[in-house]
Amino acid sequence: MTASAFAGRGRYSIYTGRVTNWPLVVLSVVPMAPLLVMGGTSNESWGGLAVPLSVAAAVVLVNALTGSSVRIAAGPNGVSVRFGLLGWPRCTYGLEKVERAEVIDLHPWYVAFGFWWTTRRTYCTVRSGPTLKLTLRTGRTVTVSVPDARAAVAAIDEAKSA
Repeated sequence: MTASAFAGRGRYSIYTGRVTNWPLVVLSVVPMAPLLVMGGTSNESWGGLAVPLSVAAAVVLVNALTGSSVRIAAGPNGVSVRFGLLGWPRCTYGLEKVERAEVIDLHPWYVAFGFWWTTRRTYCTVRSGPTLKLTLRTGRTVTVSVPDARAAVAAIDEAKSA
């Protein structure tokens, strides 16, 4: 988890924050070690393991680039959510689309780690605990992991009231 900012800029406050799930990153890399050990100690050449190792490396790379962290910015321009090192996928919600912003406590059993999209919900979560939940005017809900959910809600509410 990294530090978040809640700083005043003139009349408006802007909240920015980033959450990284390091245990998930480590757990995605750990299975690679036994594959490498088995490949190095087997009598076969490394050519026989090229495909499984390539697939495993691709899974780890995709997880590290897209599913390990969430960055958020909230303020007068709405809420912008970016995932992973590359900032993809990216979701932006204008203030006019946000009906309500609230803090919910996401229990570890209910965390959908990563980016999940359904017809009524979007989850951008990498950890449990206090989480930002947006209810859009369409009825859709967006749940986002943030370092300080209360500061994010305060920035959104302040921008909506201005």
